[in-house]
Amino acid sequence: MVKALQYKRFGQPEVLELVDLPSLEPKANEVSIIVSHVGLNPMDWAIMGHPEVAPNFGVKLPQTFAYDFAGQIDQIGAEVTDFKVGDRVFGTTMKGAATEQLIASTKEPGLYHTPDFIENDVASTLAVAGLTAAVALRKAHVKNGDTLLIGGAAAGVGIFAVQLAQLWGAKVIGTASDSTADFLKELGAEQVAYGEGLTDRLKGKGITAAIDLHSFESLNTALELGVKADKMSTVIMYPEPPAGVPTATGGEAIPSDMEMVLTAIGSHN
Repeated sequence: MVKALQYKRFGQPEVLELVDLPSLEPKANEVSIIVSHVGLNPMDWAIMGHPEVAPNFGVKLPQTFAYDFAGQIDQIGAEVTDFKVGDRVFGTTMKGAATEQLIASTKEPGLYHTPDFIENDVASTLAVAGLTAAVALRKAHVKNGDTLLIGGAAAGVGIFAVQLAQLWGAKVIGTASDSTADFLKELGAEQVAYGEGLTDRLKGKGITAAIDLHSFESLNTALELGVKADKMSTVIMYPEPPAGVPTATGGEAIPSDMEMVLTAIGSHN
């Protein structure tokens, strides 16, 4: 038996229960992973607390909590060739990650080798936030020479987006509270306070692209500043974004997106 954190009904954190589940054997193209770390994201709480959202993510009760993980492979299926027992791995699974053991398919996206320069605690944060940031930048067609406005730059996805955008050669201006100004400066971004007067504060800064990770404030501001919708994206899916701005989710990632995330981390080691 293995321990897992599950919810059998939707609601706030009090619906979470520590339960016993049978240990499983991997099938032909699967691996068994002993989970050491679980990464938490706002979407974990949003899905658990909003039953109307859950079907979009394939959630069926009872559901194991959280989706990002890191750990080590302890068993492999008979047809697995890309992984071996003892490999450190990380990824995301809609089966739920807050469990002592999980089974992952090697034929589906979402499972990655953990590089030697990344510890498991960091690896467990990469799949949802890192990939969402990469997809958001790609959908906004961010390129070398852009001046990118990031709404919510100091939050989980924003921290990745700030650094990835600079890796692509963009200058980054991020909306965030004044208390995070020094932190964003350390990451190489200029902080601008969100809220009333944002458009005036950004005039003359040459914004050419925008991604919004918090609300539609930065999108609406960018539109006022003349940025085209095809140079913007948002992770906010509801209500419908303004001007047909595309939405971005980690589930839309391509292999090169994770390669970029790992490259960005490696460049700081």
